[in-house]
Amino acid sequence: MDQHEIKHVLFRVKEGSITIDDALEILKHLPYQDLGFVKLDHHRSLRKAFGEVVYCEGKTVDQVQKIMEALADRSESNILGTRASYEMYQAVQKVVPDAEYHSVARLITVTRGEQKRLGNVLVACAGTSDLPVAEEAAITATLMGARVGRLYDAGVAGIHRLLMNKEKLDNAKVIVVVAGMEGALASVIGGLVDKPVIAVPTSVGYGASFNGLAALLAMLNSCSSGVTVVNIDNGFGAGYAAAMINRIGE
Repeated sequence: MDQHEIKHVLFRVKEGSITIDDALEILKHLPYQDLGFVKLDHHRSLRKAFGEVVYCEGKTVDQVQKIMEALADRSESNILGTRASYEMYQAVQKVVPDAEYHSVARLITVTRGEQKRLGNVLVACAGTSDLPVAEEAAITATLMGARVGRLYDAGVAGIHRLLMNKEKLDNAKVIVVVAGMEGALASVIGGLVDKPVIAVPTSVGYGASFNGLAALLAMLNSCSSGVTVVNIDNGFGAGYAAAMINRIGE
């Protein structure tokens, strides 16, 4: 439930179309709803830019289904579930028919109504193997209202692929850079632009990459100013932060 929904409830009480008891019934699940195995934070979208996001990995199919159903029943806003299996999506779709599954990013999304697209977030990734993390970032930012562009397979092994798309870099308000191996792409892009760069190390790479640790350390030690770093494979966190930065001044 967001500010718009609460204002609508209060307006309906004022005009007499619902009673105070009706309004209390609608609002009684604030600030959270206890389902026994989880306490759903329906109040979060009042405090932050987006409602509670469901991290599905480690949960059972039944738990994910019940959580997503409860969120959908009490919100007119967009809903996001990350690290979800197709089996989880199938269960959710039975109770939330407008749910969609994004297989590459492993996301379940529920989009409610038309949304004005703001600013310009660019998601760039080094190689095709980085696509799951890149798409997680891109879809997250899109669901949060950002206009999102993509520049994929533009790693430093073929730097011309990046330089030939300099216009995309220049037009972005904030750039998410996703890279595994040695993670050099974030530093290169950081040195070319005058806007925030959010670097996402991925666990892509051979043994000495240590499941993304090498890329993480490289990005943390970047000599390019304006580069910040999220955790390994955390496309969601990067997309969320990019969407928040993107809204500033809009």
